[in-house]
Amino acid sequence: MATHSGALTLELVRTPAGVAELRKEFQRLESAIGIDLPFQTHEWHRTWCRHFLRDGVLVRDFPVFHIFRRSGDGECVGIIPLIYTHRRVGALQFRSVSLLGADPAITEIRSPLVDPSYAEAVAAALNDRLNEDPDWDCIQWIGGNDGFTSALGNLRSLTWQPMPTAYVLDLPDTWEKFRANLKRNIRESLRHCYNSLKRGGHEFELQVATNDQDVRAALARLFVLHSMRAALPGTVRHPDHFAEEGVAQFMTDVCRDLAARGAVQIFEMKIAGRVVASRMAFVIGECLYLYYSGFDPAWGKFGVMTTTTAEAIQYAIRHGLKTVNLSSGNDVSKTRWGPREVSYRCAYEYGRSLSSRLVSRAYLKARTKTGVQGWLLNRLMPGRRPWN
Repeated sequence: MATHSGALTLELVRTPAGVAELRKEFQRLESAIGIDLPFQTHEWHRTWCRHFLRDGVLVRDFPVFHIFRRSGDGECVGIIPLIYTHRRVGALQFRSVSLLGADPAITEIRSPLVDPSYAEAVAAALNDRLNEDPDWDCIQWIGGNDGFTSALGNLRSLTWQPMPTAYVLDLPDTWEKFRANLKRNIRESLRHCYNSLKRGGHEFELQVATNDQDVRAALARLFVLHSMRAALPGTVRHPDHFAEEGVAQFMTDVCRDLAARGAVQIFEMKIAGRVVASRMAFVIGECLYLYYSGFDPAWGKFGVMTTTTAEAIQYAIRHGLKTVNLSSGNDVSKTRWGPREVSYRCAYEYGRSLSSRLVSRAYLKARTKTGVQGWLLNRLMPGRRPWN
């Protein structure tokens, strides 16, 4: 791949309205990068800014999107969607920076958008900009194993820490080939799920909501089923992610916008006319990203959630998609499918001044009993809200 090191220009976008005007820039980079995450889309970023930016007395968020362009033709080669957060805790003032996505486990993977052929040039330009910017005490970085992340880490002497791994299935051209390569335990589980419904005299129907009207109705059902699953006793705890204020409305709005380009699929299993299991997914590029789910506990003994996931994988294969992303977080519901792992990393850095270092350490230690190391481990796990 060619590497470009020509001069870049920088534009700072500081308002939600300005972010909403960046559709062309996001589309150009989506094509250049070949994105496969819903969290990298323009729809996600602009809707997030409408819903999750805080403007309180104690906590205020400010979008500062760094837009890098080629100096010759103005073509966008990098978008670094930073959120500056100012906090007051008594007499303490703490100014942190992170990539967009510090929310209640809704943005599962946070990522900048950088044309790979300009990775080093964008990293160098961003490094220069941050060295000139005094308005931060601590920055949290997140990235994958890519050129931009590596280049930025070298320039800023970042020490990367591992984050929860994402799990991806590479799809063959038929379900039969996919199933043949599964481990015996998941093959047996699938056989049991399908056969248990037959033995119980139940037939299921899979329906897939894709247009705005159907997606809106399916989301309402999913929220209920997700809550029912979260309330199920005697199992591994699953938080009710959509119960937090504003989250359900955010998902409704972002799915409306993504459905307009055919990027939303909600898989619903119906038995006797009732939806008993549901799984939200996004088609981004050639990937089906499996997102949150829910099911009626009364049907749990039939393995309806496993069957719905299997049907979603078959759907992806039939539609010629290349991968299924099972999302991040190490649990058996993902690893038993035999996926490959996709790693992400995190780093943080203090500002150069003594006051920045002191206030950062004081604030972070105040947020955890185990100090900075515990903060890194605890605050980056799914279900937590970094920097909150």
